[in-house]
Amino acid sequence: MVKDKTIAIIPARGGSKRIPRKNIIDFFGKPLIAYTIEAAINSKIFDKVIVSTDDEEIADISKKYGAEVPFLRDIHADDYSNVSDVIISTLTRLELEKNEKYQNVFMLMPNCPIRDEEDIQQHFEAFQTNNRNFQISGFEYGWMNPWWAHTMDDSAKATPFFKEALTKRSQDLDKLYCPTGAIWIASVSEIYKSKTFYGPDFHFSLLNWKSAVDIDDYDDLEMAKAIYLVKNNNT
Repeated sequence: MVKDKTIAIIPARGGSKRIPRKNIIDFFGKPLIAYTIEAAINSKIFDKVIVSTDDEEIADISKKYGAEVPFLRDIHADDYSNVSDVIISTLTRLELEKNEKYQNVFMLMPNCPIRDEEDIQQHFEAFQTNNRNFQISGFEYGWMNPWWAHTMDDSAKATPFFKEALTKRSQDLDKLYCPTGAIWIASVSEIYKSKTFYGPDFHFSLLNWKSAVDIDDYDDLEMAKAIYLVKNNNT
């Protein structure tokens, strides 16, 4: 595999709401973010693994597990900024303040502890082999299939969101796929133009649904813990 100059950026703000201090909560003896840092380092793909954070404690923990935190985030640390803005501003600061430029950038969310170095390697191989500019990790919907989605009013009356799905067998419906924040990759020059990982002609690269789990709330955390125990043959 030919390696361009490639950076991993792990966005980890301190003000998470649904699970307070989510990025550094304990997950089987280590802070949650440690799993992403270690997967990035162990993949041996990156020239640099950066954590972008506004939080001193997160910065200290990230350094302990081998990531670099060259500066604290001074913008895009609120509840409204999107992750593409965080990545672009980090790349821009690295160029302006450190004179560092990269060909490719990975965004690895710190709330995906099951995604590992092999997943990262496989996704980079797909990105390079297919000469892509934008690639987002995704997984195929299984038993929670959006084709069967309904809305419900205050009286519990249900209305199908896709009425045509009710007349078809499940095996006759098109497969549907969901993005996950586990592994996003972009050409740096192209993300500067598009301002988003969902740039022109973006592609999915599929993950096993277990590796794709990202933790946003306590239900997600319970599921991630169950998957981790099965994966590591614990009882």
